[in-house]
Amino acid sequence: MSLDSMTESVDKAVSGFFEPIAGWLGDVVFYSVPVAGTELPLIVAWLVVAGLVFSTWFGLVQIRKFRLAVDVVRGKYDEKGSAGEVNHFQALTAAVSGTVGLGNIAGVAVAVSIGGPGATFWMILCGLLGMATKFVEVTLGVKYREVHADGTVSGGPMHYLPKGLADRFGKNGKSLGKVLAVLASFMILFFGLFGGNLFQVNQSYAQLVSVAGGENGALGSSAGALFFGILIAALVGIVLLGGIRSIANVTSKLVPAMAGIYIAACLVVILVNVTAVPDAVATIVEGAFNPEGVAGGVLGALIIGFKRAAFSNEAGLGSAPIAHSAVKTKHPASEGLVALLEPFIDTVIICTMTALTIVIANPASWAEARAGESIGGVTITSDAFGTVLPWFPYILTIAVMLFAISTVLTWGYYCLKAWTHLFGRSKASELTFKVLYTLFAVAGSLLTLQTLIDMADAVLFMLAVINIIGLYLLAPVVKRELNSFMEFVRARKAGEADDADDDQEPVKTTV
Repeated sequence: MSLDSMTESVDKAVSGFFEPIAGWLGDVVFYSVPVAGTELPLIVAWLVVAGLVFSTWFGLVQIRKFRLAVDVVRGKYDEKGSAGEVNHFQALTAAVSGTVGLGNIAGVAVAVSIGGPGATFWMILCGLLGMATKFVEVTLGVKYREVHADGTVSGGPMHYLPKGLADRFGKNGKSLGKVLAVLASFMILFFGLFGGNLFQVNQSYAQLVSVAGGENGALGSSAGALFFGILIAALVGIVLLGGIRSIANVTSKLVPAMAGIYIAACLVVILVNVTAVPDAVATIVEGAFNPEGVAGGVLGALIIGFKRAAFSNEAGLGSAPIAHSAVKTKHPASEGLVALLEPFIDTVIICTMTALTIVIANPASWAEARAGESIGGVTITSDAFGTVLPWFPYILTIAVMLFAISTVLTWGYYCLKAWTHLFGRSKASELTFKVLYTLFAVAGSLLTLQTLIDMADAVLFMLAVINIIGLYLLAPVVKRELNSFMEFVRARKAGEADDADDDQEPVKTTV
């Protein structure tokens, strides 16, 4: 049996078995209700309402404390002797690498095709609201993290849900938290293996093949796919073995590089068509409140924009606190403030740049997609760049590769923490996971397993239901942590605090 026929058989067998499960799960998780002629997924409403609640609860912290967040990233409020593995900048780039990806390239194109240019406005608003949610969940992630005897750190919903609920509600809260922690670990692990690993490798391979001669090119064969998969797996395995320090060292270089390349390309298109910018901005604003050809009108554009932004920045899903928990700090809210920059970078900057580029360039493929003649994603974005940069598909391939590798690395770390929570932190357990994860990277270039990827998306957004309930219950803890950090900031500015100051409770250390 050839490699082609074998992989095709595996694809069909797996999809055939899991398709009914994935369909049922998708119907439940992404259940939609008809509103003004369009469909509103309740999970998206759940995420947006959380952003509204936390923005109000914390007095628009994403606006009032934005400059302070930048200062924290710059290291202005670092403290010597803080527990943790990485600095604020490295923690931010590690987390951003898990969210910035194909959703920023293909997902935005889908949004402005279905929801019109006005969907961009609502994406920005959703990103701004998500900043408050990210602040809350990451503050809790650092507050209830565990620093192990070897100096490594574990955090995320599998830690702050049981610990936080036990702190607030005693024995009953602890029991509930333990159950939720197991569910959260399973959901993170499942999504990471299929959505955060296999899918990323698969899509990056597809883009590489498209610019290397297609299926008849050097990489179009099964042998080429296997070679690509092994190469990516080797790179991922080497970095993953080094833990979060190694991952952070790589992503702290990859993220600025990939964002820089992509934004620079966007700026080229925008600057070449600079006279069209005012009209494009006006089109986006007008389309937000008076859209044409969009099902559901204003509400339809709003829902599409919110949906794509929620899928892109992952605010409220509980994934980012895992990476942020490794930060070196004595004040959990300091990293919460750093984390609120994440949806700003992912959605407000990169997604907006993509949308603006498409609206300004107005490629033929976008018009066809809006007319319902075709379904476009990354091709629309690529065509938009191609109006000015005919060779852009090659640059896009580099960007996609960087996006994919950084996402695979970050989700490898997320999955490792979920795995060790379920199966223990022994060397054998960790090595077993790392081998399994690298094998999935190899499979990513050979298999599609689209059904499992769809199922992984549903599982990840199930996590949002559990996670946000916990965030509501633990918001008073976040309020205290923010007040504590602000006292530290005032003392540091007044010269009353030095690096040795530590008014925080010690972080629990485990073996």
